[in-house]
Amino acid sequence: MSRALPKYNKRRVALIGGAAAVVLSGAVIAGSALAGETSKSNATSARTLADTGTIACPDVKSQLPTVPASAQAEVDRNLALLDTQIAEANKRLVDTVGQGGANFVQNAILGPLADKRKSTIDRIAISIGRTAEKPQGLDALAECALSTDGAAGTGDEAGAGDQAGTGEEAGAGEEATATPSATATDAAGDGAGEAGDGAGEAGDGAGEAGDTGDDATGVGTISCPDVASQLPAIPASAQAEVDRNLALLDTQIAEANKRLVDTVGQGGANFVQNAILGPLADKRIATVNRIATAIGRTAEKPQGLDSLAACTLNE
Repeated sequence: MSRALPKYNKRRVALIGGAAAVVLSGAVIAGSALAGETSKSNATSARTLADTGTIACPDVKSQLPTVPASAQAEVDRNLALLDTQIAEANKRLVDTVGQGGANFVQNAILGPLADKRKSTIDRIAISIGRTAEKPQGLDALAECALSTDGAAGTGDEAGAGDQAGTGEEAGAGEEATATPSATATDAAGDGAGEAGDGAGEAGDGAGEAGDTGDDATGVGTISCPDVASQLPAIPASAQAEVDRNLALLDTQIAEANKRLVDTVGQGGANFVQNAILGPLADKRIATVNRIATAIGRTAEKPQGLDSLAACTLNE
């Protein structure tokens, strides 16, 4: 009896050891499978981000003539703003991957980016032209393209990282974010920069407004709060600048209504908000901030006007 016990114990140990080995093997296999799936998922995500491509824009800085010392600060601000605009467009490119149809990127990202760049480039030309010969033809550098070979923007527009929404953009032009800053006041300057925005866009603004009224039937129209009625008494010295920017607000709405018609049927449920109403609000808040800054130079600066920037779609 005493000699049988050791054999029994040996068999029990062997059985327990075998079971443990099976459990351990199963854990190793499951771990390997999970790691494989995780690796596959990460690789898929990396490929998805890479497949979106990047925005490539012409280099502006290298095409400028000698910049007068008096214009250098303003030119530098707007060159930095070009970087920010590309960074924001690249971020939107990633955030909206898979959305919309064949023309989504052009209509929702590249088109608005070209509009912003044109205004910024115009301000650069105007600032140089105040004390030197104004450079011509720079607006040809506004158009960008989608590059799928991983190349980022060139020159001074090389990707500026996640700078989207920096205070610099506010007031530097009609591309402002919702956060006003000291740079906004500086960039407003004496209103000459905004003249480029207003004059450049107002030329066909009225025509677009007329056409849009008929074309928009069935797709709705964009309705925005009235800014002029909310303004205090305007100093005579600011009247011209305020009038220019009020006209620009009308032009922006006309352009948004035209885009609404041109892109009917495109995108998903949030297309109008992301591709039309959002960019329009950004433009309006910058323009409204310029109005407030113009008044504030010689009178009390009106507060809270940026609450008038958001617009809605009337079905």
